[in-house]
Amino acid sequence: MRLKTIDKADVKGKRVLVRVDFNVAVEDGVIEDDFRIIKTIPTLRLLARKKAKIILITHFGRPPAGALNGKERACFSVRRLARRLAKDLKKPVRFVSECIGSLPHKAVAKMKPGEIVLLENLRFHKGEEQNDEEFARGLASLGDVYVNEAFSVSHRAHASIAMITRFLPSYAGLLLAQEVAVLHRAYMKPKVPLLIAMGGAKIETKIKLIERFFDKADNILLGGMIANHVLQAQGIAVGKSKLDKEIVEKLKKVNWMSTKIHLPVDVVVAKKISVDAVGRIVGVGRVAEDEFILDIGPDTAGLFDHIAAGARTIIWNGPLGLSELAPFAAGTEAFARTVAKSKAFTIVGGGDSAASVDKLGLSKKIDFISTGGGAMLEFLAGEPMPGIDALLHKT
Repeated sequence: MRLKTIDKADVKGKRVLVRVDFNVAVEDGVIEDDFRIIKTIPTLRLLARKKAKIILITHFGRPPAGALNGKERACFSVRRLARRLAKDLKKPVRFVSECIGSLPHKAVAKMKPGEIVLLENLRFHKGEEQNDEEFARGLASLGDVYVNEAFSVSHRAHASIAMITRFLPSYAGLLLAQEVAVLHRAYMKPKVPLLIAMGGAKIETKIKLIERFFDKADNILLGGMIANHVLQAQGIAVGKSKLDKEIVEKLKKVNWMSTKIHLPVDVVVAKKISVDAVGRIVGVGRVAEDEFILDIGPDTAGLFDHIAAGARTIIWNGPLGLSELAPFAAGTEAFARTVAKSKAFTIVGGGDSAASVDKLGLSKKIDFISTGGGAMLEFLAGEPMPGIDALLHKT
């Protein structure tokens, strides 16, 4: 899979429109995690060294449909992200309060080589998510060259990801090219034994991934919501745990008796989902009707650790429990430590998985942390990737 990368292009003095994903976690107006911002910095520094005029476009959150009032617009504005990028990059970043029209055109016309502007939230315009040609043309008119540096949304057919490539010479950013190369190699030529570990939501995509990797993987570990669904499909009680009945019915048709598949042998349950809930450890099959399964138990964590010890490639996506609540984070954190100490080539994706690794100070011990949770899953599952496909068609 060969992508044209921006480091090979002549961009001196050119307006380079860079699609980034700065859709980061914000709590009470404070950016909690700037991982995605930091990961774009090598490409931005490269473009600055090459004397390009750098115009950044991103989405942020899901603004409500229709006209926004002042408070709503401020809540979903990317202004604060410009300040954070400037701090991380140690370079001024100008914010422009619109992404199409005369205002950004005037701002770009005043730019000098090496300067950076960040345009307002793309999702303030319905044409973005509709992959609208007119909206894409409006964005393209701001640049001479387009760069996709947003792997995490490249599974979306949006105007700034797919349609825009029709109107500008288009390239992959350094990060996107790295993500594609690492994940492509993980599927095509993984070091074996190969271990797949899945938790969290997005169950249908994860099932597709498991099916695609079934013959390649030596072991598949399941926790979290996906494990609950499989247990229910096998007729094992999961109490009040949230389930999608349609998915459970589909899973009943799958043969889960393979020795490659490893499900929890014990779980942590509670009668309510809250930070002050009191959990108890029970064997699988002993969950009461009024209890939720909220984490894997210590015996399961030990089993998963033992299996992982023999792996040479580990791909992990999704928490193994409700890790955002402290009483139910132990299983996910135990597996994060397992992955970090492994001698295997390790790949971690998904916001909650990556957050657990980061919280424990283990990020530097992971070989590759993907910026995309859903995008990583869909890429590995062989699902369409409109952003990447658009770049491949340009080569």
